Amino acid sequence: MGHDYIAQEFFLPANKTLIYLSLATAVLINLMPFDKVVLALRPDFVALILLYWNIHQPRQVGMGVAFLTGLVMDVIDTSVMGQHALAYCLITFLALILHRRLRLFNALRQIPAVLWILLLGQAMVFLTGVLVGTYAPEWHFFLASVTGALCWPVLVFLLGNFRKQQIEPDEI
Repeated sequence: MGHDYIAQEFFLPANKTLIYLSLATAVLINLMPFDKVVLALRPDFVALILLYWNIHQPRQVGMGVAFLTGLVMDVIDTSVMGQHALAYCLITFLALILHRRLRLFNALRQIPAVLWILLLGQAMVFLTGVLVGTYAPEWHFFLASVTGALCWPVLVFLLGNFRKQQIEPDEI
């Protein structure tokens, strides 16, 4: 039983520039104006990026980055101060607890766990909005978590390609 070292890929640790650039890009995508239907289906890209980095690089990104990113989203989105920060900290907490287990699976098998984590984060945004009085319950509010979970394999593929290094046959 020989091991195929040539086909094996190693993931490099991500540098801080890539992490912060991906978070800034996610904030900009979240702020793009869309129609009502597309807006209801648009996933929270900041939550997805935070989830990715906390699963794959848990020592690089943590609660502090999640909280600050959430405050930035609260200010830019003109929502209740701390609403996204609380949700992103919950998502980060769950990702940090489950990161070793989730990394055992490929991106397609991670979709159910990602869906539940995104749903819990979105439930936190929803509950804080209802308690403050800014949201009226609508049935399609949680569809963004479903589309976010369906976007997960594409996100893992795209961000994984930035960190991937192929072993050269001459190095073996």
